[in-house]
Amino acid sequence: MQYLCIVLSIVSLLFAGLPWIRITSRATLFVLLFNFFGTAWAHYVALAGAVGALLGLAFGSALAFIVGLAASVLAASHVYAVTMPHDDAFAWGLGGDWRKRISAEAERRMVQRRWSWRVPRAPAAELTRDIAFATVPGTGRQLLCDLWRPPPGVRPTGVAIVYLHGSAWCLIDKDVGTRCFFSHLAAQGHVVMDVAYRLCPETDVFGMVGDAKRAIVWMKAHSAEYGVSPEKVVLMGGSAGGHIALLAAYTPRHVELTPGDLRGEDTSVRAVVSYYGVPDLRAYDAWARHFEPPGGTPVQPMRLPPSKFQTALYRRLFGRLMKPENMPPPPSHRQLMRDLIGGLPEEIHGRFDLASPVHHVGRDCPLTLHFQAEYDHIVSVESARAFNRALVEAGVPAVYIELPRTLHAFDLMLPPLFGPAAQAALYDLERFLACLA
Repeated sequence: MQYLCIVLSIVSLLFAGLPWIRITSRATLFVLLFNFFGTAWAHYVALAGAVGALLGLAFGSALAFIVGLAASVLAASHVYAVTMPHDDAFAWGLGGDWRKRISAEAERRMVQRRWSWRVPRAPAAELTRDIAFATVPGTGRQLLCDLWRPPPGVRPTGVAIVYLHGSAWCLIDKDVGTRCFFSHLAAQGHVVMDVAYRLCPETDVFGMVGDAKRAIVWMKAHSAEYGVSPEKVVLMGGSAGGHIALLAAYTPRHVELTPGDLRGEDTSVRAVVSYYGVPDLRAYDAWARHFEPPGGTPVQPMRLPPSKFQTALYRRLFGRLMKPENMPPPPSHRQLMRDLIGGLPEEIHGRFDLASPVHHVGRDCPLTLHFQAEYDHIVSVESARAFNRALVEAGVPAVYIELPRTLHAFDLMLPPLFGPAAQAALYDLERFLACLA
């Protein structure tokens, strides 16, 4: 039994220490998957470490006791750090009286704690899939979305969320690990429009921004039908979707970033929410080159015939039409930049600035909520901090929330909303949206 409690304590300590490892190069990428579990399951790691310490005490193993206690303290300190409140950030972006703007009814429907062992299950929302909201001019290509509406008996808030999924600008589709997330938002009375925008190489970043603006125009045109106020449209996205959301929200009247078919249309939004979106493509390019192998060609994954289990899992994660054999291998970073922007920073200069939200920051920008993971290996925290400084200097009302020792896509862990960081972000997001309502 002593050996079992020693093993439990040591394994707990290994996982508890992972959140302290920052991934800054290809040499440290091998810990990425373990790091995800170490942060998402930190509360269970703390519990396992405590059990190992108690067993060590009971069976006379000083090693198990000391190691288990250290694991429990490390993991618990991570949970504590990522679930700390951000009242100062909210006061800056929403005003010192922001809590008073949340109705008692809205407060009751929201999650009540920044973290708990189990997130309450939200009531089932009304879901309508594959609604065509636009046709790309000059083609027969329809753009589709899923619409999530409040459950029966929940009074609509008038807030509509136009959501752009994470994609690395070239992968996946709508309805990727967000069902639990959207159910929670719909249960607050909000309407969620989950948009399948075009990706590389079908289009470039400017086409993606155009698709986002087409979704905004469609939602405003159908606002009465769905109980939405045209003045309460919020653009939201994660990762690449966060980048597109920021860029579209900050350029409602920009000639080069507004398609010809939308000229004269109102593409403005009340607010924009970015989950670890890219604020500066130049900074992203410089950061991404740290992780590329020599020659810039990514290692191709082994392609095996998919099992029924794999197919079912892929359909669950990536949408009902996505199969493992149809998942395209990711392009190299350099190829992605050429597909997305038209070249590299040293080849084309102005287009990188044109496609970077930080270069469109101005006093007219909408209210902004930006979540950033401190140990993000895709979007550097330094670029996110510089982006927030630009917003503050321009006088843009903004809420910047940086989650310590967390990773990119912290909110999409399986099961959804399981990790402390994801729960804390949901707590903040619900209150941000309630203030708008």
